[in-house]
Amino acid sequence: MCTLEKRGSLFILTLIGNDEHRLNPTLIDSIRDALARVRSQSSSSSSALITTAVGKFFSNGYDLNWATNHSGSIDTTVDRLNLMSFNLRSLFRDLISLPMPTIAAVNGHASAGGFILALSHDYILMRKDRGYLYMSELDISLKIPAWFVKLLKNRIASPAVHREIVLKAAKFTATAALEKGIIESSHDGVEETVAAAVKLGDSLVKRGWDGNVYCEIRKVMMSDVLAASEYDETLEDAVKIASKI
Repeated sequence: MCTLEKRGSLFILTLIGNDEHRLNPTLIDSIRDALARVRSQSSSSSSALITTAVGKFFSNGYDLNWATNHSGSIDTTVDRLNLMSFNLRSLFRDLISLPMPTIAAVNGHASAGGFILALSHDYILMRKDRGYLYMSELDISLKIPAWFVKLLKNRIASPAVHREIVLKAAKFTATAALEKGIIESSHDGVEETVAAAVKLGDSLVKRGWDGNVYCEIRKVMMSDVLAASEYDETLEDAVKIASKI
């Protein structure tokens, strides 16, 4: 679940609870509902969104336990995998179409789909003292969807870093992520990270940009990722995936 706070022209969305913030339908629906409130409450004046979380995790990716923990057949697992993929792709499109700058204040580990959630924001700020960014699919023998890779390429300039993320399953601390150009800045702790996100958000709001124009420019920049996010080709092997997990 998540909370939403309006602080002046800033909206602060916080994933709550002491769990891993796994991306099951309940959590994704809660985030999407909060984003819908942001959209409805944002006025013609400039605004910005900050997304953060409490606990050790920003998000540890898809909730594979939820996908498999049921009394049904393997078809139920397949349906749940498809639903999580559809919901995350919808959440990504919600963030890209939000009429304001977006900032991820990463408080802890962001793995797989959680890393993708962070990358779905315009800026990533990260705490130094805990957490890493990690695309875990190679280590757990799962394919990475094409739209994940297109998002990585859109947000991160270096092909060498793409290789480290996808083909080496490297884990990046905040210091390493800053050196590699993955994040905007790193900070001593979670409070400092959120404070820096607020400062950045305020500076962006002061520019007085038209949110709808900002959004349309972002959508052009992200057009290849948006197109790719309409489909998850890895789910063609959903039965195999279900049997692995």
